[in-house]
Amino acid sequence: MVTEIADGVWRFDTRGVNAYLVFDDVPTLVDAGTPWDEGAIRRGLDEAGVEVSEIGRVLLTHYDLDHVGTLAALAPDLDAPVRAYGFDAQLLRGARSPPLRNHKGLIQRLGGLVTDLPELDVVGVRDGEGIGSFTAYHTPGHTPGHVAYVSETLGVGVLGDLVSESDGELVPSGWVISYDTGAVETSARDLAARAPTFEVACVGHGDPLAVGGHDALRRLVATL
Repeated sequence: MVTEIADGVWRFDTRGVNAYLVFDDVPTLVDAGTPWDEGAIRRGLDEAGVEVSEIGRVLLTHYDLDHVGTLAALAPDLDAPVRAYGFDAQLLRGARSPPLRNHKGLIQRLGGLVTDLPELDVVGVRDGEGIGSFTAYHTPGHTPGHVAYVSETLGVGVLGDLVSESDGELVPSGWVISYDTGAVETSARDLAARAPTFEVACVGHGDPLAVGGHDALRRLVATL
């Protein structure tokens, strides 16, 4: 199912995780669901009036099974750069493997057994880089290369799994699913301080916030 949560911002509600379509300077796919969500993503794009071939870029918040899962299946029709940061970009290229010494790395290793790597151009992201109307913010902790993307023009913050939504509020990524929860808290503080104000908070898990997204992030930071 796909729902327009704000003007030009569509949410794909897939298998326990969200992906998004944002009409920026080009149609932009943000994250890509699990390996079993190809049908949902394709149907959602069709409902939003976009062909897979019309997607101009893919913004990945991070490498995890439930955020990169459909890329390989979409690749025959998808001809767009995939933007990812540092270590997570290397995982997506198959240039590195998740570390076994970290519990989250072990989870990623297991997830990799059912996740095909896409034959797509994976382009690195720099902290502070502008991509369309979005600015990339390196927000490590959930994964080493986790990135949030904020568009002041659109009033949209893509927060990935830095935080999730619960009862209308934002909560930080927990220990079980994070490389480093201390880094998660530092990244949340940093993003709240550095990013311009945004209304829409697009989270990976839970319901996106259509209004007051940056305020919700500030409230979370005040509790850390």
